[in-house]
Amino acid sequence: MFRSFFPYPKVFFPSVVIYAAICSFIWYSFNEQIGAFLGFDLAPAAPVIGLGYFLTDSFLLFYLYYFSCAGLFAAFWYQTSKHEWHWWSIVGSIFILFSTYFSVQVSVAINHWRRPFFDLVQNALAGSAGQANDEIKIARSAEEVSSFSNGLYDLVLTFAEIAFLAIFVYVITKFFVSHFIFRWRTAMNDYYTAQWETVRKIEGASQRIQEDTMRFAEIMENLGVSIVDSVMTLFAFLPLLWALSVHVTELPVVGVIAHPLFVAALVWSVFGTGLLAVVGIKLPGLFFKNQRVEAAFRKELVYGEDDETRAQPPTLKELFANVRKNYFRIYFHYMYFNVARMLYIQADNIFVYVLLIPTIAAGAITWGILQQILTAFSQVSNSFQYLVNSWTTIVELLSIYKRLSSFEAAIKHEPLPAIDQLAT
Repeated sequence: MFRSFFPYPKVFFPSVVIYAAICSFIWYSFNEQIGAFLGFDLAPAAPVIGLGYFLTDSFLLFYLYYFSCAGLFAAFWYQTSKHEWHWWSIVGSIFILFSTYFSVQVSVAINHWRRPFFDLVQNALAGSAGQANDEIKIARSAEEVSSFSNGLYDLVLTFAEIAFLAIFVYVITKFFVSHFIFRWRTAMNDYYTAQWETVRKIEGASQRIQEDTMRFAEIMENLGVSIVDSVMTLFAFLPLLWALSVHVTELPVVGVIAHPLFVAALVWSVFGTGLLAVVGIKLPGLFFKNQRVEAAFRKELVYGEDDETRAQPPTLKELFANVRKNYFRIYFHYMYFNVARMLYIQADNIFVYVLLIPTIAAGAITWGILQQILTAFSQVSNSFQYLVNSWTTIVELLSIYKRLSSFEAAIKHEPLPAIDQLAT
């Protein structure tokens, strides 16, 4: 699965983690010194609203630093391993990481936009409650109405600029990722078909090469990018949520703690992730078995097309009974899994509002700050809750991984995985 597309996976992926950790440490520890040396002005300033946010000195320095580090890494592996898919697997991954990071920064730019926009809305609506429309028009001068209107129109136009940039980045990223994943599937297909004589005797071999590699590629297209997006979102929004925590002095029941929003998002998300992992622990094995019984039933039907002695009703009835049995197991286990999942998701919809009740009741924040907190908390919480939101897809990916692992074992002349040796 990985050897076909990446050079020496057991060495390559640890090197990615170690190199990324080193580069991140250098960036967060010395970016100001690096910026000063190169002549960039990194002095703290109010967030820039609009497209200028992406052209600040801090962003320009990051672009330079990222592509310098990534370029060195790609050059090292190009010299170390002349892998057929180097440009797609390594350079392509570098591009996907950057475009995903940029997409997350677009969300940050929109979050910065929320504060002035909703504060202006709040100021425009101030004092209007309970008044008739004629009274409002008399109470507010034409100059004031024009000032509020122009300000709101300007901010709406600014949002449109950011939104169009978001659309452009999204479309380009999706287009490139689709090609990236199909190249990965091509690499797997070439690798497995070259080993056909070795793997052909494994149950459902043709299905595993054609369908499982296809599903693996499709899932990785969505799941893999989602993982990267979640990590990037954490890096982008955690500092923002940390800073916004100064507006919240206490939490219900808990009381006063340091950085309450950050702590609450972390605890709540870890709880949800742990809950779903425990409740859904049986599902990957059941999905794996489901692919086996479906493959056995389909294989007998295919044999019956050419051999009239095969696919007899008693045999098909027995094989389909295995299919039915496994599906009913899946339905049962998904029933209580969905109960736990939906209870958590529904509670999550109001969790942040419960946290903010004391702050809202005290009138300690403006409408714009509230919108920033809600967005930042949601982004951080959803990133931490990656397993909760993607568990069903992860289950399917794990089952496919188990099936393709049998190919790896056969190619290496090793015993098949234990689950592939079990009776249906």
